[in-house]
Amino acid sequence: MSTIKEKRKPKTPGRASPDKVIADIAAYVDGYKVKSELALINAHYCLIDTLGCALMALAYPDCTKLLGPTFRGVTVSEGARVPGTSYVLDPVQAVFSFCTMVRWLEFNDATWGETVNHPSDTFGAILVVADWLSRARVAEGKPPLTVGDVFELAVKAYDIQGELGIENPFRRWGFDHTIVVKIAATAVLTKLLGGNYQEIFNAVSNAWLDGPVLATFRSVHNTGSRKSWAGADATSRGLWLASLALKGEMGYPNALTAKTWGFYDVLFKGQAFTFQRPYGSYIIENILFKIPHPTGFHAQSAVEAATLLHPLVKDRIDEIKAVEIWSHASCMAILDKRGPLDNPADRDHSLQYTTAIGLLHGRLRPEHFEDSIARDPRVDSLRNKMTVMEDKRYTKGYSDPKRLSNAHAMRVHFTDGTKTERVEVEFPMGHPRRRGVGISVLKTKFEDSVRAVFAAKQAQAICDVCFDRKRLMSLPVNALFDLLVK
Repeated sequence: MSTIKEKRKPKTPGRASPDKVIADIAAYVDGYKVKSELALINAHYCLIDTLGCALMALAYPDCTKLLGPTFRGVTVSEGARVPGTSYVLDPVQAVFSFCTMVRWLEFNDATWGETVNHPSDTFGAILVVADWLSRARVAEGKPPLTVGDVFELAVKAYDIQGELGIENPFRRWGFDHTIVVKIAATAVLTKLLGGNYQEIFNAVSNAWLDGPVLATFRSVHNTGSRKSWAGADATSRGLWLASLALKGEMGYPNALTAKTWGFYDVLFKGQAFTFQRPYGSYIIENILFKIPHPTGFHAQSAVEAATLLHPLVKDRIDEIKAVEIWSHASCMAILDKRGPLDNPADRDHSLQYTTAIGLLHGRLRPEHFEDSIARDPRVDSLRNKMTVMEDKRYTKGYSDPKRLSNAHAMRVHFTDGTKTERVEVEFPMGHPRRRGVGISVLKTKFEDSVRAVFAAKQAQAICDVCFDRKRLMSLPVNALFDLLVK
């Protein structure tokens, strides 16, 4: 008889229950019906702002060089269209191109909280894919998707991104906020492609397994143009993952919670995500627009304060001795940037640079981040005279969910001992509390962008349909895109 003991096979435990966070996202995207009229009204405003930001970016070669096919000369006969251009591309590349346009100028909408993000990064992807699907449906004799269908998915994308970001500090661990962009895009694009609950779950679980990218390109010494295409990278990846799920690719039920190997243990210090509320329509109902300043949302009220002081200082720039800026902790952690600023992306992430432009020019526009403006010696002279201080009230108001303020104050001192008043802006123009004045400026922002790209007759047709929400919601997405491509 052999003395060698037979090896026993280890027991294989059954899979644990699916992660609730992933299941909640899949259930919400698959079954939730948007009933909020305010959510749909704001989805309309978000649509025109998304399109306006994208069209405005076409004036910048650093953006347009990234658009088009991955490799020159590659053509696609039945691909997806990119608004404002003549490109017809593989849908994944079309999403990358259009979402790069949307995000390029740091001018699109934003959320608040621990991880500020920009939900219209995903809106651009929904639009491109909905147009591509609509044209395919028409060719098959089926009804196309409408812009109203797009609004429904946009509300869900905004809520997933925003709610994931409010209390979960991805940036604190060094990760880029576009992780939440990828999760939202993967979920809603799987639904848009016809996916069911299980396919949405599978796709989203794979998106979590991808993990986040590093936020190095938004940090003090490395800020660069990747921050303007990182969202596009996330949304196009989301579409690719969605396509795999529709082909039957499996999911991973414990992508977040698996001991040792899951997202929480590997990347989130063992912490589980927390949420303020279930998914619904809260985020888009309270979305923050960037009007009229193309810079990080944290700086919007500071730039507004600077523009209010402009008439008092424009003829005394050489007499300025010091500039005091009262800010909140979240803004200071991201935008309090001194020293050399090497490129436009670096400049739009500097509170001192953007407020210096506001004092000098009385406005802040995308062209103000270019080298021709940055070389003005008065800009760095003003930056060097600035002191940024935390106002505890502003920090408290920023984190208060009932207030969601984004306050700044500014005062300028002159060499003769005089000084301006302390100008305070608690809620910038794009805040929900200032919708009355903000929406009219947002519409002007959109119309100016459209007229800069399209001939007068086409531009007028675009504006007419985009400003009529009832007509727009019933319009086939492909009909809207017929107006928007060149």
